[in-house]
Amino acid sequence: MVSSTLPPRSFPALFVRGGTTTGLVIMRDALPQDQEQWNTVLPSAMGSPDPVHARQLNGMGGGTSSTSKICVLSRSERPDVDVDFTFVQVGIKDGVLDLASNCGNMSSAVGPVAWDEGLVGDTPAKVKQDLTGQDRDPDQEDYREATVRFFNTNTSKVVHSRFRVSGDPPRYCPEGDYAMDGVPGTQSCITLSFLDPAGAKTGKALPTGNAVDILELPGGAGSIPASLVDVSNPGVFVRVSDLEVGQDVTAQKFTPAVVDADAKLKARLEAIRQAGATRMGLDPKTESVPKIVLLFDETADDGVDVQCLALSMGQPHKDVPLTLALCLGAAANIPGTLAAEVRRRRDDDKGSSSSVVIGHPSGRVEISTTVENGKIVSADLLRTARVLMKGEVYY
Repeated sequence: MVSSTLPPRSFPALFVRGGTTTGLVIMRDALPQDQEQWNTVLPSAMGSPDPVHARQLNGMGGGTSSTSKICVLSRSERPDVDVDFTFVQVGIKDGVLDLASNCGNMSSAVGPVAWDEGLVGDTPAKVKQDLTGQDRDPDQEDYREATVRFFNTNTSKVVHSRFRVSGDPPRYCPEGDYAMDGVPGTQSCITLSFLDPAGAKTGKALPTGNAVDILELPGGAGSIPASLVDVSNPGVFVRVSDLEVGQDVTAQKFTPAVVDADAKLKARLEAIRQAGATRMGLDPKTESVPKIVLLFDETADDGVDVQCLALSMGQPHKDVPLTLALCLGAAANIPGTLAAEVRRRRDDDKGSSSSVVIGHPSGRVEISTTVENGKIVSADLLRTARVLMKGEVYY
């Protein structure tokens, strides 16, 4: 019997749900020091490339853009943050690693994992005192709040993550009563604050300076109005009614499944996305940036301000990418954009609220935007996250 002398092809990782997505969380020192060599490890770990079946059956990926994600974490040397975070989107069919953008859903897992894995120094000083108040039941768990500040290397932006911890030493506590659309059950709430989110890739909230641009499509395919907005991640926003796809374009009928079954429509949407990318000064061939978001003229229910359907990596999204929700929430507060035009004002809104409830195919998400002197100071949202497994990933 001949024994192999080859080193084991594996690395330690966590498999985590962040918001409505799942992916691997890996410590930076577990990967090749040269980032250019990540493509020799990460695609295989996720089961890519899978050009025929697109299932990622031979790896940790789930065959959709929402389940083919990786977070790489390390302790930061920056004075204003605790952790550096790099997001990697793994191409399902081609195995290409896309580092052009951030993922808001997976960002929700960064703080709790970094905290529990010891990446945050002086952790007791970063824990607030008991949040349950003076009248807390002595038999009740001692819940407190921790804050982790992390720098996203994809967008060069800082995010603050606040979440529940308990015990001594304090550790992330996922138990709670917060319900999030798209995820069964309840858990504790994670608050993400994206600081100074405008211009993540282009340097400006409105890269062209216009609230609406007319995009000319190639091959004589006509033109379409679009709002090109860059907050957290760049988005190309268009109205479904401008796509000329028929009479019934309500959110109840115009679903991700309907869009996914229409190859001609998806090709047109990709042409619109690429035209928007070019106008924003971005590489139109990079699938992850910008993403395209379709806006409905009417909302699905009275509690929603803006109804949308987003596409990610060419696939209709079953909810909404969170960085695109942040972008849409900001766009709805910028006068003249298509998002602001279709925004429905609730009875309690009084026409001036910066809080926007976004409807998507799986429910809704609320985005709060803080604006001071015309500048977007932060965009906040609520998520949940849970570590599903920890161990060795083989590639």
